[in-house]
Amino acid sequence: MTTRTEKISEHRIHTEPFYLPQGNELTIARTAFQNKLPILLKGPTGCGKTRFMQYLAWDLKRPLVTISCHDDLSTSDLVGRYLIKNGEAIWMDGPLTSAVRTGAICYLDEIVEARKDTTVVIHPLADDRRELPIEKTGELLTAPAEFMLAISYNPGYQSVLKDLKQSTRQRFVSMGFTYPPPALEAEIVSREAAIEQKTAAALVKLAIMTRSLMDAGLQEGASTRLLIHAGILIAAGIPTRVACRATITETLTDDHELLAAMDEMVSSIF
Repeated sequence: MTTRTEKISEHRIHTEPFYLPQGNELTIARTAFQNKLPILLKGPTGCGKTRFMQYLAWDLKRPLVTISCHDDLSTSDLVGRYLIKNGEAIWMDGPLTSAVRTGAICYLDEIVEARKDTTVVIHPLADDRRELPIEKTGELLTAPAEFMLAISYNPGYQSVLKDLKQSTRQRFVSMGFTYPPPALEAEIVSREAAIEQKTAAALVKLAIMTRSLMDAGLQEGASTRLLIHAGILIAAGIPTRVACRATITETLTDDHELLAAMDEMVSSIF
């Protein structure tokens, strides 16, 4: 049997990602890493959780292996599987196994989207054992000190069926993320989209107004990510209202009444 693992060097982040801390999240994460504790990030879509993980990986000088969880994600997708090549059985490590072997940071994004029988595999990695059993090969991997496990989810978007089990969440150091304060969010949008601070501040004002519509049936308000998308279009010469319609209004809903309400918001600001 031959074992193969992916090139973990491809997951290194060599350039500092742009990230503005909102509180003590970096201190908590660094301390968790030093003490071999896994971390859990929770917060709304597009509020900066993934960017935080990118910055943390750069800061800790560790590769970052990101896994986007979904309904069809199997244990084999995480741990690995046998492949037949030229008549030989070759064991191919999955991304989780590769991260453990090489001491990388493994980030499971939107963990509640994965099947419950799949997420159980992270339990022995997330407690003081820090072990990954590979049943198909009989191997038991012990994570090196440099390995870190991180997961995230959006508590406002989950259903009862997709709640994070207490047996899972109580293994983690948890950090709540939300949209930044207006001035900080405007600075982020201005920097990321390369637009004037005044325009960025107006986009943030629009976002805050859309977030107030969540009580009126809107599933989620405009995220910081959507504001950056709008800013990029504006910087490229797209008229502001058209850019807002394409990146914010039409993205958030198909409901005609909510679309009209948000169009009025855009008109009142721009």
